[in-house]
Amino acid sequence: MINNEISHESFSARIWRKTLGGVGVKLGLAWVIFLVFAAVFAPFLANSMPLLMSKNGVISAPVFNYLSQEDVWVLAVFFLALFVFRLKIGLGKRVLVYVLGGFLCAILVSLWIKPPVLIIYDDFRSARFTDVDWRIMPPIPYAPSDYLRDLGSKGLEAPLATDGALHLMGTEENGADVLSRMIHACRISLSIGFISSGIALVIGVIVGGLMGYFSGIVDMLGMRLVEIFEDIPTLFLLLTFVAFFGRSLYMMMVIIGVTGWSGYARYVRTEFLKLRKQDFVQAAVASGLPLTSILFRHMLPNGVAPLLVAASFGVAGAILSEATLSFLGLGVVDAPSWGQMLDQAVKSSTFNWWMALFPGGAIFMTVFSYNLIGEAFRDAIDPKLSRNAGVN
Repeated sequence: MINNEISHESFSARIWRKTLGGVGVKLGLAWVIFLVFAAVFAPFLANSMPLLMSKNGVISAPVFNYLSQEDVWVLAVFFLALFVFRLKIGLGKRVLVYVLGGFLCAILVSLWIKPPVLIIYDDFRSARFTDVDWRIMPPIPYAPSDYLRDLGSKGLEAPLATDGALHLMGTEENGADVLSRMIHACRISLSIGFISSGIALVIGVIVGGLMGYFSGIVDMLGMRLVEIFEDIPTLFLLLTFVAFFGRSLYMMMVIIGVTGWSGYARYVRTEFLKLRKQDFVQAAVASGLPLTSILFRHMLPNGVAPLLVAASFGVAGAILSEATLSFLGLGVVDAPSWGQMLDQAVKSSTFNWWMALFPGGAIFMTVFSYNLIGEAFRDAIDPKLSRNAGVN
């Protein structure tokens, strides 16, 4: 009975089953899911302001009054993703709905959400927020940019060394809680990984698809273009743009995406060269279907498997590039970053182990998790590498 069900499952279902069969990929996915949860709900996990409080019988939620536009947009696109996932439509339509919905959310958030320009965190420890009937604080009651000056913070302090305040991972050089900054830094790592890889994936699929489908002179010119972009040193290009145009997370995403598409193009080209002579492609051509339909509706779904492997490794590489840039002191200034915190560990006159262990461990775990996921996809796609090929 079980063997009969397995024999009738689709190719994608079989790939997912084999991919999720190992212990390593489950650990990797668990870590990525934890990062996504921390990134989406960071304002409710680590903040200096109460989640809920009651004063003179009036219940309020101060945290919602101080949500930034980024906080609201991240929450909106997360719940939009859950909604789109449940729609009974094709993958391409789901992606289109999600992208258009994300842009619409960004426009609405920019028009309606007007958070305070200046937030004085010391006020949240005044009688206005402490002399109340009751209040519910976040699990980590410190915002990432709350430097605790009113509590007499001395800057860098080891975990659990501060009197009267609980800092599970210590504080950084300005007195901010390290665990709070670690949680909020998940956003930078995930956003730069997913968005830059998405840009590279779109460019690579279009260029590689055209190369593989048309072959000939188009393939030759495309391969010369691929070779040119493969020779561009991404890190040095990032350093050059930072030196001339300043630090910008969006600029990092675009540069990493624009310079990282060549690998995806090679994968798509190889798959399309094999598929272009298949009967179903020739039938689509004979039916007079438009080129976009032939390439992206008929051929791409049959050659997308290697892209999943390359995309997982691409996300890990993008995260490592951002961490390297932040470690060199050229990352984003006004937002917490794992690489930025790691930089503080080596700049200090004394070695502060907590500033090296926790951010460095997070970078290692994230890159390692994506590599585990990529290797699991590779093993599931290639029968010669699949550990379960002999069993199934």
